Amino acid sequence: MCSVIGLYNVPEAAKYAYFGLFSLQHRGQEAAGIASSDKERIHITKGRGLVTQVFDEAKLSKLVGSSAVGHTRYSTAGEDSVLDAQPIFARYDLGQIAVVHNGNLTNAKEVRKRLIKEGAIFQTFMDTENLIHLIARSQKEHLYDRIIEALGQIEGAYSLIILSRKKMFAVRDPHGFRPLSLGRLGDGWVVASETCAFDLIGAEFVRDIKPGEMVVFDESSELKSIQIFEPTPHKCIFEYIYFARPDSNIFGKSVYELRKAMGRELAKEYPVEADMVVPVPDSGVAAAIGYAKESGIPFELGIIRNHYVGRTFIEPTQAIRDLKVKMKLNPIKNVIKGKRLVVIDDSIVRGTTSKKIVNILKEFGAKEVHMRISAPPTTGPCYYGVDTPTKEELISSRYSVEEIREYIGADTLAYLSIDGLLRSVGNDLSYCMACFDGNYPVPLKS
Repeated sequence: MCSVIGLYNVPEAAKYAYFGLFSLQHRGQEAAGIASSDKERIHITKGRGLVTQVFDEAKLSKLVGSSAVGHTRYSTAGEDSVLDAQPIFARYDLGQIAVVHNGNLTNAKEVRKRLIKEGAIFQTFMDTENLIHLIARSQKEHLYDRIIEALGQIEGAYSLIILSRKKMFAVRDPHGFRPLSLGRLGDGWVVASETCAFDLIGAEFVRDIKPGEMVVFDESSELKSIQIFEPTPHKCIFEYIYFARPDSNIFGKSVYELRKAMGRELAKEYPVEADMVVPVPDSGVAAAIGYAKESGIPFELGIIRNHYVGRTFIEPTQAIRDLKVKMKLNPIKNVIKGKRLVVIDDSIVRGTTSKKIVNILKEFGAKEVHMRISAPPTTGPCYYGVDTPTKEELISSRYSVEEIREYIGADTLAYLSIDGLLRSVGNDLSYCMACFDGNYPVPLKS
């Protein structure tokens, strides 16, 4: 997933970037980084861990300047290494540059091989580093033109923010796979993956960066917008289902309201007699509210999530592995004992977590467990910025709904249909649903 944020002409920009990344932490917990510019040089700090683990007051105080870019990492390309944390920074003939990227370049291997053959030396395994090399090797006179030339050589999903010493550039791929919003903060500007970052730092949402658009921020007061590519929108529908925070507006729509609508459609398509509707927290909560309202079945928080579970060193025994779900999710016995439950979750990927949830609920005395999934079956991997398993690892690509039901131990199991999903989010936008329907807008190149 990953998140990006950029601020231009904002005093103490790095501190605002820090708080913005704190709001966007759900999009990546592996690493975080911020680069700032004081117009003379770019300063950078990054490391593995959560935003609060990477930064403290002393580190932030060194990130001086009125412009900054930040990133939280969720690895989908590259390795779990501090070298692969962003921003990516480089010195080149025009000066200094820092880049943050949300998405995946589908022709990254092809471009990388060509660059290495031409003599480029890579420092990371990230697809984003291709862009740095393409910009640095360009013969164009201005950075603006170099960026456009470089983008013409890459394919796939990218929401990019590029920081030079005196300018900032925000770019979205022509398909608009991943979100990127523009906001105003005082006399300055903010760009971020989600609008929830604007809410925390007090920025006012202006609009979304358009698919194929590049916005240029410089010392003139006028914002420059250039439509680099003809837009061919395929916005990621899974942003609505799972990735985005419910308090964000993504692609111009409220995530919370759409998730409730998914729950209502699910109740219409697959009703069941039950005593209560229970969400799998946190991503199942809004859909469960919608299901409860539509069905008339009471909503209850029958499962409580521990929000303080981080990475753990797990012994390689099955007994210890089984504790991982219990560490994160714990049922309330007095609420669920003897009850027929409709359990709402956003997806079933490998099926192992759902199996453990059903087992725990029945161990705690649930009479029946009816699993309802507020999305269609995930049958294909994503190549556009989501770390989904291979097709062979996706349980829905290999087994029928009934076989999955039997495996996880639920009394019944049903998924929201693709038509139901589209009714929930509306048919006014073009979406990428490749993980559900196998229609990939941009092919993956080896």
